[in-house]
Amino acid sequence: MTEFLTTRLRLRPRCHSDLEDCLAMDRDPLVTRFVAGPWGEPDAHRAFVLERMSHPYPPGMGYWTILDRKAAEGEAFLGWILLLPVESEENAAEIGWRLARQCWGRGIAPEAALPVLRYALETLKVSTVVAEIHPQNAASIAVAEKIGLRFVGQTMADGAPAKSYRLSSN
Repeated sequence: MTEFLTTRLRLRPRCHSDLEDCLAMDRDPLVTRFVAGPWGEPDAHRAFVLERMSHPYPPGMGYWTILDRKAAEGEAFLGWILLLPVESEENAAEIGWRLARQCWGRGIAPEAALPVLRYALETLKVSTVVAEIHPQNAASIAVAEKIGLRFVGQTMADGAPAKSYRLSSN
């Protein structure tokens, strides 16, 4: 997978050395309040994240770890961003992000998402990029809109209502 550099960030493919940082981030109930998952069950949570780290995604897709390039002690973990195929739609990819709470409100999510979005559309030639967002997750909705995704309607994601945001290449 490709690495991305922005002014403040380095995005590199997520690896097993990111496991403890991912688990710690997910244990914060405010970070995962809009996302279904086994957050309160340590063994299931660990297995859940490990499966996503080792899953064979299509070329160019998967998870990137977001690192602070200017951290005092080297590159510090801030969260992750994903680009995954949409199983029910041909040539479409889902984009998503999760940040540690101390990173919220600093413009990190859109700064990380923009190069991944451009990569999906320009390099991978994905026809549509999709984000399915919990209706009460105002921060993620703002990120989706900031990177150019547009609200197209209500849907269901992981068995719960969601707002669907999209950007097409045509």
